[in-house]
Amino acid sequence: MGGKNKQRTKGNLRPSSSGRAAELLAKERGTVPGFIGFGTSQSDLGYVPAVQGAEEIDSLVDADFRMVLRKLSKRDITTKLKAMQEFGTMCKEREAEVVKGVLPYWPRIYCKISLDHDRRVREATQQSFEQLILKVKKHLAPYLKSIMGYWLIAQCDTYSPAASAAKIAFEKAFPSSKQPEALAFCKDEILNVLQDHLLKETPDTLSDPQTVPEEEREAKFFRILTCSLLALKKLLSMLPKKEMHSLEEKLMSVLSQNKFWKYGKHSIPQVRSAFFELASAFCQYLPELVKTEASRVCPAVLLSIDDSDAVVCPALWEAVLYAIATIEDCWSHVNAKKGVLPKLWAVLREGGRGLATVIYPNLLPFISKVPPGIAEPKLEYFRTFFSSIIQGLSSERAIASPSESSAIITAFMECLRFAILQKIDEEDDQRQIHQMLINDQLIPLTNAVLKEPRLQNGPLFYQIAEMLSSWEAKAELSNDDGTNEVFQKLLSNFWDHLLKMCVLHVDTLDADEKSLFAISGMLEILQNPKSATKPNNRKSLKIRFTDEDESERNTENGKLMEVRNSDSEIQADLQHSSLLRKEPLENLVCNLAELSLVYVNEQMSERHLKFLSALLNSFSSNRVFQVLLEQGNDASSAQAESQNEIKAHHESPSVQFLYMNLITWLKEDWRKDTHFLVDILYSVLNCCNSNEERKIVLDDLTKMDLKWIIFLQIIQKACSSTTKLSLVSDWLKGDTLGERLVMLADDLCHLGLKPTAASSESSSSERWTLLSLVLSQHVKNESLIGETFVESIVDKLQAALSKAKDLSEAGNTGPSVSFICDVASSFFSSVKGCLLMPSSEDLLLTIFQLCAQRQDATHLTDLLVCKLKHTWMSGVSSLVRQLRSVQKQSTFLHKSALWVKNQIQSSSLDAKSLQVLISAVSDLLSKLMEADGQSGYLVGAYVEHVTPNKTEWGKLHESLSTEWMHKPLLEGRLSMNCEPLGPCVRLCGITKLPGHLCTSALLSKMVLLVLENGIVHGNDAAERKKIDNIIAELLYSLQWIEELENPPYLLVEYLQMLEEMHITYEKFSTLSNTASLQQTIFDRSEEHGRLWSLTMAKVIHAENTVSCEMKQLFKTTEGFLPLTEGRLHTLQCLSPFLIEEEKKELVFHCVAKLMTCTQTELSSTDGAFGCLSILNSCLNDRSIDCDHLLPGILKIIMSWKNDNEDSFLFSCNLKEASAQLLGFNIEMIRYLPLLLKYSTAPLADNEWDFIMCSMLAWLETTSENHSLYHVPLVRIFACVSCDLASALSAYFEAAAPETTENLPVNLISEWKEFFSEGIHNLLLPLLVKVTGENKNASEGSFQNSVLTSLGEALTYISKDQLLNHKLPAKFVAGQKTNLPDKLQTLLNTLSPLLLFRARPVQISVYHMLYKLMPELPKFDDEDLKSYGDEEEESALSPPAALMSVLATQELLLENILECISVGEFAVIQPLSDEFCLVLGYLLTWKLTLAFFKAASSQLRVLYSQYLRRTKSLNKLLYHLFRLMPENPVFSGPTLEVPNKDTKTFFTEELHLDVKGTGVLSSQIPHLACSVYHITLKDLPAMVRLWWNSCEKRVFNVVDKFTSKYVSSVLSSQEISSVQTSTQLFNGMTVKARSAAREVIATYSVDDIFIELIIQLPSNYPLGSITVESGKRVGVAVQQWRNWMLQLSTYLTHQNGSIMEGLSLWKNNVDKRFEGVEDCMICFSVIHGSNYSLPKKACRTCKKKFHSACLYKWFTSSNKSTCPLCRETFF
Repeated sequence: MGGKNKQRTKGNLRPSSSGRAAELLAKERGTVPGFIGFGTSQSDLGYVPAVQGAEEIDSLVDADFRMVLRKLSKRDITTKLKAMQEFGTMCKEREAEVVKGVLPYWPRIYCKISLDHDRRVREATQQSFEQLILKVKKHLAPYLKSIMGYWLIAQCDTYSPAASAAKIAFEKAFPSSKQPEALAFCKDEILNVLQDHLLKETPDTLSDPQTVPEEEREAKFFRILTCSLLALKKLLSMLPKKEMHSLEEKLMSVLSQNKFWKYGKHSIPQVRSAFFELASAFCQYLPELVKTEASRVCPAVLLSIDDSDAVVCPALWEAVLYAIATIEDCWSHVNAKKGVLPKLWAVLREGGRGLATVIYPNLLPFISKVPPGIAEPKLEYFRTFFSSIIQGLSSERAIASPSESSAIITAFMECLRFAILQKIDEEDDQRQIHQMLINDQLIPLTNAVLKEPRLQNGPLFYQIAEMLSSWEAKAELSNDDGTNEVFQKLLSNFWDHLLKMCVLHVDTLDADEKSLFAISGMLEILQNPKSATKPNNRKSLKIRFTDEDESERNTENGKLMEVRNSDSEIQADLQHSSLLRKEPLENLVCNLAELSLVYVNEQMSERHLKFLSALLNSFSSNRVFQVLLEQGNDASSAQAESQNEIKAHHESPSVQFLYMNLITWLKEDWRKDTHFLVDILYSVLNCCNSNEERKIVLDDLTKMDLKWIIFLQIIQKACSSTTKLSLVSDWLKGDTLGERLVMLADDLCHLGLKPTAASSESSSSERWTLLSLVLSQHVKNESLIGETFVESIVDKLQAALSKAKDLSEAGNTGPSVSFICDVASSFFSSVKGCLLMPSSEDLLLTIFQLCAQRQDATHLTDLLVCKLKHTWMSGVSSLVRQLRSVQKQSTFLHKSALWVKNQIQSSSLDAKSLQVLISAVSDLLSKLMEADGQSGYLVGAYVEHVTPNKTEWGKLHESLSTEWMHKPLLEGRLSMNCEPLGPCVRLCGITKLPGHLCTSALLSKMVLLVLENGIVHGNDAAERKKIDNIIAELLYSLQWIEELENPPYLLVEYLQMLEEMHITYEKFSTLSNTASLQQTIFDRSEEHGRLWSLTMAKVIHAENTVSCEMKQLFKTTEGFLPLTEGRLHTLQCLSPFLIEEEKKELVFHCVAKLMTCTQTELSSTDGAFGCLSILNSCLNDRSIDCDHLLPGILKIIMSWKNDNEDSFLFSCNLKEASAQLLGFNIEMIRYLPLLLKYSTAPLADNEWDFIMCSMLAWLETTSENHSLYHVPLVRIFACVSCDLASALSAYFEAAAPETTENLPVNLISEWKEFFSEGIHNLLLPLLVKVTGENKNASEGSFQNSVLTSLGEALTYISKDQLLNHKLPAKFVAGQKTNLPDKLQTLLNTLSPLLLFRARPVQISVYHMLYKLMPELPKFDDEDLKSYGDEEEESALSPPAALMSVLATQELLLENILECISVGEFAVIQPLSDEFCLVLGYLLTWKLTLAFFKAASSQLRVLYSQYLRRTKSLNKLLYHLFRLMPENPVFSGPTLEVPNKDTKTFFTEELHLDVKGTGVLSSQIPHLACSVYHITLKDLPAMVRLWWNSCEKRVFNVVDKFTSKYVSSVLSSQEISSVQTSTQLFNGMTVKARSAAREVIATYSVDDIFIELIIQLPSNYPLGSITVESGKRVGVAVQQWRNWMLQLSTYLTHQNGSIMEGLSLWKNNVDKRFEGVEDCMICFSVIHGSNYSLPKKACRTCKKKFHSACLYKWFTSSNKSTCPLCRETFF
């Protein structure tokens, strides 16, 4: 009714469904009384029981079944289909009893629905019927008769799935033996149904015309008609014989109907086809009946002979053959000459109209049944018949289809042989017919086939050969009736005509090449039909698996190919074939060969030469060669002499032919194709008398300068056929060829490797192919050529490749290397034992070396490298296989291992080269492992060869730079009292990896591979030790890199490469137990100390355990005494991993040792220095409780000072100081901060004095020796001295009252007045000195460490000490300033250090300047008074020293960040130059903003004006939006209890430590966020101004970012600052509501009361603050509006907080009430931006204005009149 989406009637929620309605009816009550189902046609009343009182029938049908049966009566296809499938499922699942209830109603439904128009419904019906049958079985019997007719029709359904489903159901119901009986039982009913369908039904009776469209009605009718015809045929074929006669009567009534016979001419092909099938069945099963109806049958069948429908044709021809075979007088019922034969000729002339494969096989049986009377006159009859066939063959359709053309040709030949065998009384007639058949039919057909390439591969020549054989057999039999003579004539006639025809084809200059090829093919087939492979036989493919040894025995190394039967077999066959064939055939060949040679000699005809080659290939006999020689004899006399000469040497005509003709042809340079000449050569060799003769001939050829491709073809053809191989094997093994090939290899290699290869690509590729062939092709386990020659050739190749390595010009070596690769690859893979030759092992090594180097070095393309890799991998596979069978050492493995070892130790590799080398070696090892199995012999030996020995390892260690020591010494993890040995190379610019790194990486990869594959070779413990040594070296390398402060990029690449290749400790620990490795490293640590000790600490840290052996070292005093450097370092590195008890024990040993130290032992490793070092290491992380010992140690140190002050480096020059003394002092200085930190017992006066004085004395030493900081120990001395000063400063700064009580009385005052002053008077000038000497600290990281400690100490300087500094005066010419000289000097000295390229300096300078900032603005206050009344907007610069630094930074920063768009995050690499620059820039701004904040509101206006003019603030904001991350989440440690809010850089405080303990990568982003935060807070108006002037994209980025991350923080800070404000206003109260982001100000004076509500926007402070009115009493509306506007203006335009804005506004209102009049330009008492009062008065009207407002008025109006009275303003 309506579409799916139309509005439904109210309450009707679901669409209608007839199925569901039926279901509901069934559910409400078992049935509905009187509910009768109607079918689709009127005649078909309900088949669901109409129940009126007949309850018992109803109970038979189950409710669900009844439901389904009802659905089956619906018209909708889908409903029917689903219902039928449901019916099938129910039949399957329900009990048999329930299903039986359906049976009474099934026949009617089945008969109707099995003819349904929809094929899916029909198929489903048959499948459901099958389920029904399986369930009810024999209970179906009573209903069979009513079903069977339709069932049979269903089995003949034109939709095959439906038909096969019906057949399956039928087979399930009746076993095959019972089927005929079942049909016989129902035959009458079946016939009734079929008769009705064939004779009575029409399209309109089968379907309802009112509901079914005409097209569908007709389609259904024609389908049922077709099925009924086929069903009748099926019935006839299946009924038992005895039942047949009972049908005759019924069938007569069908056959007598004209309507039945018209089906033969029906317009629908399927109907016609079914009709003819039925006609055949009638002939087959009821011949008598057919004979009686012959007058109808024959015309119906025979006159349709030209029906060319593909569907009808097969059935029609079957019927035709049945009819002419069954009905003897069939021709009497039709006019054959007018009605039948002309139709047949027409079909034949058209080549069967595309149905040749169906029609033509029936022609022979058909003509054999044509009676003589009709086929008269014979000659004309046969002529017409065969000519029609030939004409049909020439049709394009027939030629295009191989199957059609071969069907036509086969039929032609069959019929021809039949015609020839026909006996004809008249001899003349017979001869005429024979002549006609051969001359006019067979020869023209052959001619036509030869001309048409598409027919040449057809069956004709084989058929002719077969026909000739049968004729020859008959010709040889001697009969009385003279048939043998007849056939002899026939044969001679045939050969004569064939010769004439072939000559016609050959005897022309532009003979068609394909025809010539066809002629040679035909002659070959005629000579020996068996030898040629028949066409259209698919090759049979066989696959056979053999194991290697067997295959090598049985075949020529897997490459033997028998292409065709050998020539000798052909010869044998020829002898058997009759002389009748041999002689005429050989004559024909000689004639044609002679003719061809004429053309070749006289006209240089290539095609004739190829034809000659093909002829000689099949007919290589001396007779033919003799004929050819005679033909060439009539040449000039000069040639005759040479001929005589040749004859004298060689009798055999074939060899004479070779020397006289073939060599000439071979030498012709212009020839592209020489295959056929090589074929002629083999024909010649075939005719030679002996192998010696052949070898002489071939050697002669080799010595001649023939093209290489000829030899390649000779050898290729030999390899493809054993017969040919036997002809040339002597020559192949001989010296002549071998020497020639070695020369060829030499030439080729030289040619390819010259920088300019000028040869043509193709010719060289042929030569490479030839080399490859002779090297890799083997026959019966022997190489084709002599062994010695193979070795020589391989030698040449190896030499060439090793040169290719050295040739640097890329490109030219490519093709040559590629060719050598191909040759080597096939040689390695196919030749057994080849790799045991020394030369081939060298070749393999060279290829391996090419693959193990970077392509930059070898200049090979990716493709070539891939090829080379494949080559050497296959070579190694063969090699290891051979090594297994032959117990022999491989030179390849030995040499390659030595080469690899040399590569890794030479320090000539970068990370990429190393990776390539490691990959190559890994591939090699994996190949060796495949071969080794579990024994691991080869692999073990290989690893052994590559591993360095002890002295080599020592050299590798020494080659590592000692730059690594700096970090551990500085951090106190190691202590040294000697200058480090070894090179202290600067690593920043290295381009090649140190040998140690390469060696350890490669060996570790090898070891890991061995472990992964579970191979352990030889003595287990010894192997274990080797593996541990290698992994230990890898860890040593890694530790070396880790200790470097800024490893160069090359080393970072190296680490990435190790990760990528899984060369890691983690990987090792998963594959193996690490206990023995730990022991190895521990032993090395104890022996050597230094980096080994750090490596040991790393391993312990990774494993988290300390073994007992390690602990033995300090269990007893004897354990670690005497202390050596190794033991000292081991203990220092072990200390963090020890438990408290163990540490205590260690400390006691040390203290005991200290107490007994003599003066001479103070600075030795085994004396005080060593013990102090261990003590410091143990105390470092405060995990032991030995406070009572600490002051005692101090007393010991003091006693040393009293006894020997020279050991203490107080205020002295360190140039002469020994490294031992330096080390000793460093350890003492290190001890003192630890004492301060951990000692709980109070120190005595003299102890404090010692500490303080020593500290200053050491600092003086530090200060005096700043020129020696490049010496590592001096550098560390300086660092620890400054650290001690820092520690003391921190101690006194943070001293709690309870601590101070325990201190000596005057100590703190002494500290403040003297010691602290002393520290900073030394260190501040030192900082200036050191930074002055080194402009760029990134040059030497050693400088950085001193600067860090120095900077740290300087952060404790107080403001007063800064202001009283003792720095030399420093002023800048032309610098505007109001600052006192001392302060200006300080600023001028420190500010430029913000540009210094070292983070510690920048941070410490920032901290010092930050203390000064609040002091500076007050010096500008004086200027204020002079600024107030100037007309133009005035500006004042913040401190000039800072501004000049800022200007420099802005320029540099522009260059770095200009390429990054605003809003994108620029990642700055920590500690790079850019990092220092950006850091300095942001710190400068932090200082500027601090200065700004300290200034008064009036000064701020002037400063902000300055910033606006220089555009500095705008630049800052643009930069900040490149430096702030898009998501500023804080990831560092936070102190507060974690709350729900995410921590961002805006919520967390930024701590800038000089030592930079935080994460450096997040420092710049955090600092940028911090600066943005302060800018928004202190300069909101200026940021707002900038924001509003931004382009749209930036505007949105800023707005989004600020709203998301900053506004909430700032708003809450603003509100809380209002809440906590201590500022009291007289007459005004201020309250804040944090939740609503509101501030409420209430102002009252006398009886006036005003309430203002200030609302902060969501993107505060970018958006404007709204001011709303609350209550107001006693104020006029206009005044009120003015005031609100003013407050709004103040809050928007002043750079300050809400409280400051409110105080301004209050002042304004107060002034109003005090009687000061508003300025009549801005309607405010106090100016909105410079906060001045109206002072400039008009002389006429006496009104006062702000000077800034007037200035603006005059400039904008271009007049100088008073705004009010319009008089000129004076």
